[in-house]
Amino acid sequence: MPDIVLATLNARYIHASFGLRYLYANLGPLRDSARIVEFEIKQRPLEIAEAILALQPRIVGLGVYIWNVGPTTELVGLLKRIRPDLPVILGGPEVSFETEQQRITALADHVITGEADLKFAEICAHLLRGDPLPEKIIASELPDVARLETPYAYYTDEDIAHRILYVEASRGCPFSCEFCLSSLDIPVRQFALDPFLASMETLLARGGRQFKFVDRTFNLQIATGRAILEFFHARFTPGLFVHFEMVPDRLPEALREMIAKFPPGSLQFEVGIQTFNEASAQRISRRQNMDRLEDNFRFLRERTGVHVHADLIVGLPGEDMESFGRGFDRLIGLGPQEIQVGILKRLRGVPIARHDAEWAMVWSPDPPYEILKNRLIDFPTMQRLRRFVRYWDLVGNSGNFLAGTPLLWSTPGASPFVCLMGFADWLFAQLRRTDSISLGTLAERLYVYLTEITGISGEQAGTTLAADFERAGRRELPALLRPFASAHKPEKRILSAALPKRQGRFVPDRH
Repeated sequence: MPDIVLATLNARYIHASFGLRYLYANLGPLRDSARIVEFEIKQRPLEIAEAILALQPRIVGLGVYIWNVGPTTELVGLLKRIRPDLPVILGGPEVSFETEQQRITALADHVITGEADLKFAEICAHLLRGDPLPEKIIASELPDVARLETPYAYYTDEDIAHRILYVEASRGCPFSCEFCLSSLDIPVRQFALDPFLASMETLLARGGRQFKFVDRTFNLQIATGRAILEFFHARFTPGLFVHFEMVPDRLPEALREMIAKFPPGSLQFEVGIQTFNEASAQRISRRQNMDRLEDNFRFLRERTGVHVHADLIVGLPGEDMESFGRGFDRLIGLGPQEIQVGILKRLRGVPIARHDAEWAMVWSPDPPYEILKNRLIDFPTMQRLRRFVRYWDLVGNSGNFLAGTPLLWSTPGASPFVCLMGFADWLFAQLRRTDSISLGTLAERLYVYLTEITGISGEQAGTTLAADFERAGRRELPALLRPFASAHKPEKRILSAALPKRQGRFVPDRH
């Protein structure tokens, strides 16, 4: 039985916990007496407690994040009721700020704030020796990344076969955007490149194919970014998929040349636009050159096969719905495959709250701490925008309606945002829900809206949606679309089938 159990509740099985593997890698001589145990937030806390306690640990370390703090709080309460003598140590971004205000902190024995890679081992050693630790909240010094044991050897064969492999070539962010926890993570620290690439070589040799870089700015150091791209390009095989976050206005020729060499869909760039409203951007200390940003987008969409995932935020101080809509339309015009629209959150510790009084910003007190209203967007309007976000994700971002979605704004001069808001209002009036909507129901409602509200002909709407539906690999068309099935006979997809399902839907067919 392990002395130390490292556990967390992941959002989904596919997300292997990077943080736990870092803690495990840096336990030193305690590593052999530790075990990683991962769960999912859909599991009942009582069953999770049973599984942890069955291992009879002497210490439990739990990773706490915005998506799991609720059930993890319940889990800690259960563990301490059943085994009051069992030390429970918390760590993670959710408990690193405003720590003393949280119920989960009151329940636990110790909380490590900040990057706990080295501090966790130190605390475990004290506890296992029986040495008392008077402090409940323990601040971790910023570790020198050169001292860290990296966690890549501790991805299991099952992880490599079925899960995303999280990796990092750097930590920290040079920017100070007030809504983001990374704005508190200064300075940027680079891992030594050669050992990092050697670890990637080993993962590839073991069969790794899905790599997600958690670096906030992969293109900050151009030479390093190019070297990483060259490495993966030289070892490309079908099915390789690499995700990066990038600074949107920084894409010099040295990177462009390499990016253009990758096959369609094998690279994904997460591009944080957040807002096109320059006054709001300045207000939250966000710096970006809009002209260079648009030029980089045009390059990525016209001359590369990169899957572009762009981010926008609703509810920033000083931006009303009309301004957000203009930004959404501008981004639609740049043509990213996905536009991830998020509702502004007041994460623990971030300085966005300094605008609360001036902009009458009211937040939900519970995770994910989204804004409820502000001076420019009242609560009913914010709720409409929430529904817009959800339906846009189901229709526009899913890749299930690549040709059908643009029909919503096909009238010359129409605003995509206004048209999509109209559809969202109508769909909610029809269904009165934003979840548990089957793909067939969504396809039929989209057909009805296009034909009865926008005036698209039944033939155009039906054949377009039937083609979309079949292209996404669905076997049986919804009843309203069956008369149009003969207009499109899907063929077997080749290239896109090797990619993650969502991204693969955006890649042109090759037969």
